[in-house]
Amino acid sequence: MKIAVISDIHGFSLALEAVLGDIANEPGIELIVAAGDLCEGGPDPVGALTMLQQRDLTLIRGNTDRDLVQGVRTSAPATWVTEQLGEDGVAFLAALPFDFRFTPPGGRPIDDDLLVVHANPFDEDRPLSPTASDREVSELIGETRAGVIAFGHIHIAYQRVFDGIQLIDVSAVGNPKDEDLRSKWGLCSWREDRGAWSTELRYVEYPLEATIAQMEASGMPKWRKAAQKLQLASYREL
Repeated sequence: MKIAVISDIHGFSLALEAVLGDIANEPGIELIVAAGDLCEGGPDPVGALTMLQQRDLTLIRGNTDRDLVQGVRTSAPATWVTEQLGEDGVAFLAALPFDFRFTPPGGRPIDDDLLVVHANPFDEDRPLSPTASDREVSELIGETRAGVIAFGHIHIAYQRVFDGIQLIDVSAVGNPKDEDLRSKWGLCSWREDRGAWSTELRYVEYPLEATIAQMEASGMPKWRKAAQKLQLASYREL
């Protein structure tokens, strides 16, 4: 069986549409999981959330979803997102679970599970960085057991095996930061005959021109700066 994992949509509905279209072209996908940070940052928080709801995806929360619910983000862009979502949208985010765990057919519960989290198995903030030492990864994973841990949060695509667990950072749909503007998603395939997962990163061309036009028309605060940061596709300052 196949499971698609996406993350960090951040209100970029056109990029989300492109990624979901790419996933639809992959035969045999039975489940799509979105690993949080669904709405804040892009020009269409309501459209992105509505698309996720209508496609009946499995959703978990990220740090920005949590912060929107708690009202701790007070910048003009964050306030705009909260206003766009309204009470119903914020309530939906408040009900999202922290993680998603799936035991594959014929697999051993826990040891062979696919575990999807936003940042790490214990909180939505501390990143599993691609440059983290084994000690740092051990501190973040703790005694967690799984076959695969899939996550996003830092918007940088990479894979790594640690202590027998396959780690896959599926990067971001909405605003990648690994100097590659293409949107990313992760394909997790379970082979029951082998009793093992295989994982793969997929890349989708970004609808940049249409997205910038959408940002300009959206009314989002500081859209020009946001558009410039999007095109950098990195954490470098403007």
